[in-house]
Amino acid sequence: TVMVGRKAPEFTADAFDHGAVRKVSLSEYRGRWVFLFFILRLQHGLTDELAAVAVKYPAFKELGAEVLSLSVDSVDTHRSWQEKELSHMVEGGALFPMLSDPGGRIGSLYGVYDSERGVDQRGRFLIDPGGVLQSMEIVADPLGRNIGEVLRQLRALQHHHATGDYLPCGWEPGKPTLSQTQERGGIWKKWKARHAF
Repeated sequence: TVMVGRKAPEFTADAFDHGAVRKVSLSEYRGRWVFLFFILRLQHGLTDELAAVAVKYPAFKELGAEVLSLSVDSVDTHRSWQEKELSHMVEGGALFPMLSDPGGRIGSLYGVYDSERGVDQRGRFLIDPGGVLQSMEIVADPLGRNIGEVLRQLRALQHHHATGDYLPCGWEPGKPTLSQTQERGGIWKKWKARHAF
């Protein structure tokens, strides 16, 4: 079972990447942050999340992170959707590897494969440069994910890794943090001064 704070399961899969098919392994991205996200079958027409990530891809690159998408579709299906759909939605389409997960082998490793329906559920995972899983979320089919929130979490996690500080609810860069060494008592005073719900 995948769990935050433990090593992310290793895998190798065929991917459609920059106009060609190649083998992609999670281990080749060791030393970088990875945003790994599973999508439903492309035949369902659910390309909006691929397009949303493609739009935000430069922001992931600025943060030194790589993006990997996965579905149970074949690499030929990924190629077709890239050429016929995604490239018309976002200039250049998806500039990150789109991995094929036939039979849900990788989805099973990450706990998102639905064997009854033969699809990978909408799961997303942030993996740190050491290969450790730092964040995960699985949502129901009808619910699209917020890619801006993924970027917020990535920035927060990177800040924590750099400083050791803890990040309060909704933290954004430039906002106050909580130090591990702060006194336990009296936090409510700082909290009340900084947050209005």
